[in-house]
Amino acid sequence: MKIGLTYDLRSNYLKEGYSLEETAEFDKESTIEGIEKAIRAAGHNTMRIGNAKNLMEQLLSGNKWDMVFNIAEGLYGEGRESLVPALLDYFKIPYVFSGPVTLGVSLNKAFAKQIVRDCGVNTPAFHVVSQYSDMDDVNLQFPLFAKPISEGTGKGIDSSSRINTKEELKLVCTNLLDKFNQPVLVEEYLPGREFTVGVLGTGEDSWIPGAMEIVYKEPQDNIYSYENKENYESVVDYIPIKGGTLEACKKVALHSWKALNCCDGGRVDVKIDRNGKMSFIEVNPLAGLNPISSDLPILCRLNGISYQELMNKILDSAIKRNFKA
Repeated sequence: MKIGLTYDLRSNYLKEGYSLEETAEFDKESTIEGIEKAIRAAGHNTMRIGNAKNLMEQLLSGNKWDMVFNIAEGLYGEGRESLVPALLDYFKIPYVFSGPVTLGVSLNKAFAKQIVRDCGVNTPAFHVVSQYSDMDDVNLQFPLFAKPISEGTGKGIDSSSRINTKEELKLVCTNLLDKFNQPVLVEEYLPGREFTVGVLGTGEDSWIPGAMEIVYKEPQDNIYSYENKENYESVVDYIPIKGGTLEACKKVALHSWKALNCCDGGRVDVKIDRNGKMSFIEVNPLAGLNPISSDLPILCRLNGISYQELMNKILDSAIKRNFKA
């Protein structure tokens, strides 16, 4: 099978003058190399396509592939992750991972929370602040937590994100509205243990390859911020989990994954709330796939699943879903 690779290469955007934080979700060359090597080891041919602009040029030139392995995050707007799969849908080209609707809904953290909440999944009470005046309407129990509604990789999250007073709420929301030019998700803070859960497969074939707890080496660092994610080796330990805690993580992750119609592979982040219940934070249907440093390969490795096995499972799911007999 001829498989094209769509992605946003971080170094390309840095050369164009974008900052480290603006490009935080984009991929390193080592990630593309790792994915390409694993796909070839699975018996397929690969062709590097690159970002959405490169894809459009290739499509308009008449190029096609049997399937596209898509990890392109996009650059602007709430539909940025949806652009590549939407283009591929138009040209009837199958692809790995979720479709444009799921990616758009999942990127908007409030939309995702509304859907999983309506499906019976526990998630903290929240309010969306779209403009300055919305801050007066927040009626939630302190402490709170605030973050941009459609960013990933901890962007916009730091020690000030945990909020204890109305004054702090106004300050943090004002700063986030001004900096990111998008609504702010404000939710009741989850004080308990934090986990990230791997999910593979689609629909009723979805399953959990493992989960890991995020344990901070220093108590004052216990917010999974952009800075902490960038420097994870010195800040956090990743601990595989078993038993009842794993079962609670599995239940929330699988229900959320199915409710949002996610495909092939990704991650669901969960945390224990103030009542001791496992709670949905957000879903990542385009999870990082760096063989060494990304959370999904790390948690799989901690649970006895090699990077090649992980990639094989993702490809098997996409092939089964796209090429039904």
